[in-house]
Amino acid sequence: MIHERVTIFGGSGFVGKQITERLAVAGSTVRVAVRHPDKVRHDGPPEIRGRIEAVRADVTDDASVRAAVEGANAVINLVGILYETGRASFTAIHEQSARRVATAARDCAAVRMVQMSALGASPDSPSAYARSKAAGERAVREVFPGATVVRPSIVIGPEDDFFNQFASMAGYSPALPLIGGGRTRFQPVYVGDVAAAVGVILDREDTAGKTYELGGPRTYSFKQLMELLLDQIGKRRLLLPLPFFVAEIQGMVLQNLPKPPLTRDQVELLKTDNVLGGHEPGLRELGVEPTPIEEILPTYLNRYR
Repeated sequence: MIHERVTIFGGSGFVGKQITERLAVAGSTVRVAVRHPDKVRHDGPPEIRGRIEAVRADVTDDASVRAAVEGANAVINLVGILYETGRASFTAIHEQSARRVATAARDCAAVRMVQMSALGASPDSPSAYARSKAAGERAVREVFPGATVVRPSIVIGPEDDFFNQFASMAGYSPALPLIGGGRTRFQPVYVGDVAAAVGVILDREDTAGKTYELGGPRTYSFKQLMELLLDQIGKRRLLLPLPFFVAEIQGMVLQNLPKPPLTRDQVELLKTDNVLGGHEPGLRELGVEPTPIEEILPTYLNRYR
């Protein structure tokens, strides 16, 4: 098994927990490298939990990254941020830390590496987030040419930050904002499908050095996603179009909060569709059938009714 021993940076997050548990079920020994290992919790029978080890690591520190990678034959980097705070800049986390993880993987003789990027990553993007994701891909490939890059669209599931955030907002607000009129298109992908894809990537040698774009079976406008959400939670709310220039002003103010609900850079992201480009392989090429989000939403949104 190629992924007999795996180190996952960011393995305690929404996507990371799914990947960790899937690999542990498949028989891998998984080392979850995070800043706060005491907070790592995984469900499942004891024999599965026994294959999961949490270790302290900071992706901005060479020594702790190398220590976390030592002995692993596969490395997965899931660490990412949606907004910048203090020293945690897009460049520091998405580019410099990605290079640091790839360097440790190479120096410790890991066989495989998977770098989690994002759909829309491009050096030409008007968004600093998307540019930094592209820079991270480039940095990893410079050090570890056989690394596999995974670019998901919005990842949805029980602990997602997308539908849960808007469902919560619908609980107290009479309206939901449609930035740019809600015309931006998305192709949400189920977190279980992302985890399955990563498992297949590690199992198949022919995935080395490739880039995979992961999206669900359908595309939706932002407005359609909000309509789907409201229908699922049984609420009627005004869908209020918000011009981009107004959202930009709001983002400039809100991005100064400790945990901003919107930033100017996120508004830039919303000006571009977040759908598969059709030039890279995806879930089906990995043998994973994309799950319709309509099958997943009832499993966790009904609690907002």
